[in-house]
Amino acid sequence: MTDEEKLIVSTLDKIRHFLQKDGGDCEFVSFKDGIVYVKMHGACQDCMYADQDIKGLVEVILQEEVPGVLEVKLAE
Repeated sequence: MTDEEKLIVSTLDKIRHFLQKDGGDCEFVSFKDGIVYVKMHGACQDCMYADQDIKGLVEVILQEEVPGVLEVKLAE
């Protein structure tokens, strides 16, 4: 795991409680070309607001905390 990936995982650990309090969770999958790929779990997995949570919470915080993060997307 690269230093950037370790920082991404560490940052996700800091914000994970926001998702967990609503019964969901977020898992790091990969980081490539400035894009962080994540999987949503629990209540977040099928939630119609998952994209908003990713863009409005996860992406914003990762962009602030981790140099080089341009975007966060759901892993397929």
